[in-house]
Amino acid sequence: MADLKTNTAGIESPNPFWLASAPPTNTGDQVMRAFDAGWGGAVWKTLGEPIVNTWSRYSAIDYNGMKMIGLNNIELITDRPLEVNLKEIVEVKKRYPKNALIVSLMVESKRETWHEIVKKACDAGADGLELNFGCPHGMSERGMGAAVGQVPDYTCQITEWVKEASTVPVLVKLTPNITDVRYAARAAKKGGGDGVSLINTINSITGIDLDTFAPRPTVAGKSSHGGYCGPAVKPIALNMIAEISRDPETYGLPISGIGGISTWRDAAEFMLLGASTVQVCTAVMHYGFRIVEDMIDGLSNFLDEKDMTLAELIGASVKRVDDWKNLDLNYVVNASINQDKCIGCGLCYTACNDGAHQAIGAKRGDNGRTDVWVIEENCVGCNLCSLVCPVDNCISMKQIPTDADPCTWTEHTGGSGKLAPRPQDDQHRVTERMNRS
Repeated sequence: MADLKTNTAGIESPNPFWLASAPPTNTGDQVMRAFDAGWGGAVWKTLGEPIVNTWSRYSAIDYNGMKMIGLNNIELITDRPLEVNLKEIVEVKKRYPKNALIVSLMVESKRETWHEIVKKACDAGADGLELNFGCPHGMSERGMGAAVGQVPDYTCQITEWVKEASTVPVLVKLTPNITDVRYAARAAKKGGGDGVSLINTINSITGIDLDTFAPRPTVAGKSSHGGYCGPAVKPIALNMIAEISRDPETYGLPISGIGGISTWRDAAEFMLLGASTVQVCTAVMHYGFRIVEDMIDGLSNFLDEKDMTLAELIGASVKRVDDWKNLDLNYVVNASINQDKCIGCGLCYTACNDGAHQAIGAKRGDNGRTDVWVIEENCVGCNLCSLVCPVDNCISMKQIPTDADPCTWTEHTGGSGKLAPRPQDDQHRVTERMNRS
C-alpha cells in the first residue's frame, strides 16, 4: 500500500485524514476512538471562554432521497470547562503520540488573552494550533470568528500575537463568507501563519417550516443564520483552495482542506488542488468514525494504480486551473448520442430546447419512445444534455477537429475586446448565435 504519511506546515500525521474541529472532536473519548478507527489527526473542538449552547442546533437539506447533502448548525465553541479539555488533551497525546492533535482556539481580540490560551494549549501537548477565524454565527456577533476572518488586518494582527507565544505550528482557519479568500490567506501568511485551513462553514438558513413559519433549527419559535457544511459546499471549498494554491503571493502555503469531504475521491480532489491534509466533519456525524477505513484503502489503491506518491498527487491539478481569458476558444466539442444506450426519455431534448441552445431534435417513435438526435450546426458543446441524461455514457462530448490554432480571448480580440468570427464558425452558425442572443 502507498505510504500516506504527511506533513502539513510541520505537523506530521500517519495519514492525511483528520477530524475537523466540530462535535466529533468534543471530548477526549471521541478523539481516542477516532484514532483507534484509523484517523491520522484531529482538530479539537474550539477552546475559549466556555459558552451556553441552544438545545435545538442542527437542520439539514435532503434531496431526492439523499439525507443531509447539506447540514446547518448554530452550535458554538466548547461548552465544557477549559481545564477539563486541557486535561483530556494531555491524556490523548500521551496515549497516541504518533497521531496529530491540533487544538482550535478562539478568544477575544486581546494580545494577553491569546498569549495565555496559546501557552496552555502548547503545554498540554498540542502538535499544532488552529485559529478559528471562520465561525459565522454566534461568536462573530461577539467580535470573534468570522468577524476577525473577514478583516485581513485583524487576521494578520492576531496571527502575529499567536506566533509570539506558540511553540508549535499555527494554522489559520479561513472563513468562506468573504468576497475574495486570497486576501485573508495573504494576511495569515503575513502574520507568520505556518499554513491555512479552509473552508469554515457558510452563512445559511436551510429552510422554513411552512406550518409554523419558523426557520430551522427552531428555538422557541425563532432561529438564526447558521453554518452550512456537508457535500453541498464541496465545490465552493475546492474553488477557494485552488485560488490560494495558484496565487503568487500564497503559492506553496501549506493547506488543510475542509468542506464536504465524504470519500477518498473527495480527498484526492482537494489534494490535487494543493491540500496536504483534509478535515472531515459532516460525514462522520452522518456515518461514524469508521468511514476512514475506506478513505485510507481507497486513496492508497488509487496512488498505487497511478504509480504516484502522495507528494506527487498534492497540487498536481493547480496548473490546470486558469483564468477564463486564458482558455482555448478554438477547442470545439459537440454532443454525441449512443443510440444503443438511449432509453428514449427525452430529457436531453427538453433541457436543451428550453434551457440551452435548441441543438437536439426529437420525434415520437413508433414504439412510443422519444427518438432524439443532435443538430450539429446548433450544438455549442455546453454539456447540459450529458448532465441530465439518466444513462451513464449515453451522451458524450466529442472533440471536433479544426484547422485553427489554440487561441485565447486576449489573442482572439487582439486586445480590442471586439469579437471576430472563429475559423471553425461558418456564417450560418455565427448568424444563428447572434439571433438567439
